[in-house]
Amino acid sequence: MSRRVVVTGLGCITPLGTTLKQSWSNLLASKSGVVPITSLPNYKSDYEQFANSVPPTVVVGKIPELQEQVGLVTDQDARRVSDFTKLAILASHEALSHADLLEKRSGDEVSIDQSKANLYRFGCVIGTGIASIQDFYSTSVSFHNDRKRVNPVFVPKILTNMAAGNVSIKFNLKGVSHCASTACATGNNSIGDAFNFIRLGMADVCLAGASESCIHPLSLAGFIRTKSITVDDGVSRPFDAKRSGFVLGEGAGMLVLESLENAERRGADILAEIVGYGLSSDAFHITSPCSDGNGAMRAIQMALDMGKVNTEQIGYVNAHATSTVLGDRAESIAIKSALLPGPRSGLDGNLLFVSSNKGAIGHLLGAAGAVESIFTIMSLKDEIMPHTLNLENISGAKGDNYEKDFSGITFIKDKPIVNPNLEYALCNSFGFGGVNTSLLFKKWVK
Repeated sequence: MSRRVVVTGLGCITPLGTTLKQSWSNLLASKSGVVPITSLPNYKSDYEQFANSVPPTVVVGKIPELQEQVGLVTDQDARRVSDFTKLAILASHEALSHADLLEKRSGDEVSIDQSKANLYRFGCVIGTGIASIQDFYSTSVSFHNDRKRVNPVFVPKILTNMAAGNVSIKFNLKGVSHCASTACATGNNSIGDAFNFIRLGMADVCLAGASESCIHPLSLAGFIRTKSITVDDGVSRPFDAKRSGFVLGEGAGMLVLESLENAERRGADILAEIVGYGLSSDAFHITSPCSDGNGAMRAIQMALDMGKVNTEQIGYVNAHATSTVLGDRAESIAIKSALLPGPRSGLDGNLLFVSSNKGAIGHLLGAAGAVESIFTIMSLKDEIMPHTLNLENISGAKGDNYEKDFSGITFIKDKPIVNPNLEYALCNSFGFGGVNTSLLFKKWVK
């Protein structure tokens, strides 16, 4: 069995906004969700003491203050769940509302309209990269001082599958329950796994995505030690000559996926179709990509093969591009190898456009692919491709070779580009450990 899978709902919380509408409009308007850590309310109490490890020049992609819906995250939830689970609940509610799957009930209760979806075939696939580093840290400190001071819900708060578990409980989803945790590829893996569950007949509907909330001195110090985060001037510059590392961000992205049959039966508003999913391993290094981009290239090719799509049909790539010297170059090489077997030129929509959202939102780690898949779907739906904030000079970092590594690609750098000819778009996500993922989306035409 292999069924067609469509997207019918989207929800996200990002450094650009607490809703899909806010995040998407601010992305297109060149807004930035990146702020210096010195502006955080808890800077003096939590960060200043670690200035030797986390210098005050560090910036983060911080979500705006949440105006939570009454009753959605209860007082009990607030005590029992970690921040990444809380974000997952809120983004899931928006996605389910967007898909018109929630019953209209009085009061604070939320539930799925069972005339539109069978709860026993409604899956929940939500991942995270680091889960709750805040709870690890605070519990370790209190345990060191007093061996009896361990929160009874400490373990449930830190388990990576607790977002999926709590969202399933909140909305009574009784189908497939699954959690991917593949570092920065988590979001794409979650969506891809849900895609396969529906394709293979294991579910009719799936809530899929990822959530991340790990802005903390310990995580920042760790990434600084791996030389992954920029500490120079605090700017994320994907593909730029001055790129020097990523900016740590937080957020959540959730998608409602359905079999085409289920979506049509209930008259759903279809946003896009997922037609391909590719994944591979570099089998090279735990933090650095293979310099020739071979693993990423194979993931892209797998997605194209599954979707039975030719390279010339791909109009846009939402790149993983985190603003690291090695990573951005390797991805550009992979994109060229997979999608540019020959030159593309002209004004007939046959150019290959590439951009990264991370200049505006930073790197959301496990949630990156989920949020960026949402932006990719919006690009197809609204026929507009977002630009890469802070991209001024393509290539030029140490080791770059423009002709070999970057030429032939049309990088979107100044402003969004309207493209009514856009039919297929890819979203790439890669993770520590050598994980490579690529999702292929198709524009939905009624």
